[in-house]
Amino acid sequence: MTDSSSVIMEETDVPLNFGEEDELDRRKKLKHPVAVFFHMIFRGGAIVAYLLCGLFSSSFITNFVVIVILLSMDFWTVKNITGRLLVGLRWWNYVDDEGKSHWIYESRKDKGGSKVSAVESRLFWLSLVISEVIWVILFFGTIFTFNLKWIMVVIVGIIMNGANLYGYIRCKLGAKKKLSSVASNFLGAQLFRSMLSSATKPAESSGEQK
Repeated sequence: MTDSSSVIMEETDVPLNFGEEDELDRRKKLKHPVAVFFHMIFRGGAIVAYLLCGLFSSSFITNFVVIVILLSMDFWTVKNITGRLLVGLRWWNYVDDEGKSHWIYESRKDKGGSKVSAVESRLFWLSLVISEVIWVILFFGTIFTFNLKWIMVVIVGIIMNGANLYGYIRCKLGAKKKLSSVASNFLGAQLFRSMLSSATKPAESSGEQK
């Protein structure tokens, strides 16, 4: 039986080329054009293949295999390469000697002072979010059009893109900070503000009456 937990990787002598976003890089060219290309081509290719697969082949099995391969290549590339190069983040998992599963969420500077390009960072996050939104829309589209045989393909797209999106958000927010705690803190602040405003309104109204 495995137990998932979040831990931070200790400092090692192996440089991981992590960095931080730098506003000055906005006017510079892409620092990793090849990584950006493959970051966009696999996820875009999977979506295009899903939308236009009927034009190239009438075989559901062939289309299914092609789309899943593109999604798998995108998942591996984003998780192992482009996340580290474009935004200086990395998430991964290992199982210790006791059989417990540990999830690692890393975000730290490179010792050499290399900084992440703001352009590449923006492309990275926008592509992750937009592709996930597209797959969710396609999921509801398959339901509304009763095209149920494609639901499995869309679910695979949602899971693979969503896993990378979730992992890198955890890296961005911090390894020890849970998304549920962030949401609860936000809702708590909104509730406190509403209670404060409702409590001050009677006082203001009573002062006006006097």
